[in-house]
Amino acid sequence: MVLDPVPLQLFAEYFPNGISRYAIGGLFVGLGASIIYLGTGISAGASTFLESTLSYVSGRSRFQQYVSSRDWRLVFTVSIIAGAAIYSLTFGDNFQYSTDVQVWRLFVGGILVGVGTRVGKGCTSGHGVCGVGSASRTSLIGVATFLLVAIGTAQLVAAMGVSP
Repeated sequence: MVLDPVPLQLFAEYFPNGISRYAIGGLFVGLGASIIYLGTGISAGASTFLESTLSYVSGRSRFQQYVSSRDWRLVFTVSIIAGAAIYSLTFGDNFQYSTDVQVWRLFVGGILVGVGTRVGKGCTSGHGVCGVGSASRTSLIGVATFLLVAIGTAQLVAAMGVSP
């Protein structure tokens, strides 16, 4: 049996640097989320980690619900940044990331994502990694919605000729 080369060519087009870095990254993300869940019984969603960090500076009840678990959540959040820094320094990236996207677009996008995480009761990391992994119906619907809206938006923007 001979494999059709077309899917392999499409695969190479979408992953010009190979798929191994994404597979290894996904393995680490899944392992980290598993360790947090097994150790605490809590899904490792980034928006909840941000809210727990805000409990240090805000007395609002919404943030104070995390006071009992905020210390380990802060350590986890700092560790995410440290892990990226260690990788970058080890493999020579030296934080030389840049974008041609205008600041106002990043700002508006960030606001929309922030509002979406509150309306959707969590972010893509919580729903996508932990929720889908635990077969949560809410998360499956949320992730399907994220993907459909993202794909539709990307196609619409590309058709309009808008670039970063």
